[in-house]
Amino acid sequence: MKLEISSSVRQNLLGWAAASPDAEICGLLVGRGTRVERLVPARNVSADPARSFEIDPATLLAAHREARGAGQQVIGHWHSHPNGHSAPSARDAARASQNGQIWVILAAGTLTAWVARSTGPGPAQFDSVAVELY
Repeated sequence: MKLEISSSVRQNLLGWAAASPDAEICGLLVGRGTRVERLVPARNVSADPARSFEIDPATLLAAHREARGAGQQVIGHWHSHPNGHSAPSARDAARASQNGQIWVILAAGTLTAWVARSTGPGPAQFDSVAVELY
């Protein structure tokens, strides 16, 4: 699996993450297949945004509706790790479901992509996803 993303989208994501060094930012990846065609920034409604993220439910619903209307789909989401670790955290693994969606993590000026896989009961495991710029 690979994630196709434009260099300008990559730069936007990294810039937004750098502008929020004390709290996780988040949003949705919208496109077709594994190609990101647009970003939908979302408010982080987590009770502890410095350590976790929760995408605003109203934004999530609206993004799904708009994507369907445009012949697209929500293919994943992004969030930042202000702690600088670009791999999924234990908190990410505890909240992940195996639905084929891509998890983009922004940390320390890098962008990594992941997909959760089922491992039975307990936290998810993640497989790395190659990122291809277009």
